[in-house]
Amino acid sequence: MIDAVTTNPAPLPNRSPANSSYQSRVADYWNAEENPVNLELGRIDDLYHHHYGVGDADWSVLDDDPDPKRRRARITAELHRLEQAQADLLARHLGPLSPADRVFDAGCGRGGGSVVAHLRYGCAADGVTISRKQADFAGEQARKRDIDDRVRYHHRDMLDTGLPSGEFAASWNNESTMYVELDLLFAEHARLLRRGGRYVTITGCYNDTYGRASREVSLINAHYICDIHSRSEYFRAMARNRLVPVHVQDLTAAALPYWELRKQADHLVTGIEDTFITAYENGSFQYLLIAADRV
Repeated sequence: MIDAVTTNPAPLPNRSPANSSYQSRVADYWNAEENPVNLELGRIDDLYHHHYGVGDADWSVLDDDPDPKRRRARITAELHRLEQAQADLLARHLGPLSPADRVFDAGCGRGGGSVVAHLRYGCAADGVTISRKQADFAGEQARKRDIDDRVRYHHRDMLDTGLPSGEFAASWNNESTMYVELDLLFAEHARLLRRGGRYVTITGCYNDTYGRASREVSLINAHYICDIHSRSEYFRAMARNRLVPVHVQDLTAAALPYWELRKQADHLVTGIEDTFITAYENGSFQYLLIAADRV
């Protein structure tokens, strides 16, 4: 068996991601982002996620409370529980993994997903983000947990990571595929994964059985400066890049409670909540988990 201590070598030097106009806009967006819906939720347990949530909500958090601060804290905690449920769901599909394994978190944001995988499996993790601010923040969180020898973050382009080929047992994107071309992304995952390695994504995609992207999908694109892909393109691009789906799960219904609860959280709303709810309910937008093996 490979010695677990040797599976996470010395950290790579950060390097500026490829500097296209679009990438610069995305990096600028996330370098400037200080959204309470990301920061307030993460402060609860220092697990900072940049994705939404799944599962049934505890609607009692909306009950009247004589202390408005306590009610606000209960709503925030419930939204964080739902986003943590999503991170746990993705992590469960990465395994089985061991402390000897190394995993890759593409578009890691402030780093919560890498920490979740490490705590679950003991594996080493490398997270990559186009935002220097996010990489620095995530690295500091790993140091605070005293896991920075096993969980490392890099300011790099997830399409061209500079990480070693074939050394990763698992890799994933959690709501970050809409910022890149899928063929380029899946080619990099296929390069990094060892044969039989597992790739997992949780993502929103437009339902192309309805035709082109709906008005709601266009509004989401504009809000997040992204380009949501069609459902069918995920499977075509995976097939072109040696990734064979082994599990597909429609999470659309499970995603709705998060958005319906967030709509009621005056301190966390961003104005996009109704658009997500409408898109999910009219069927033009779907939320999927796809797990695929590298062949």
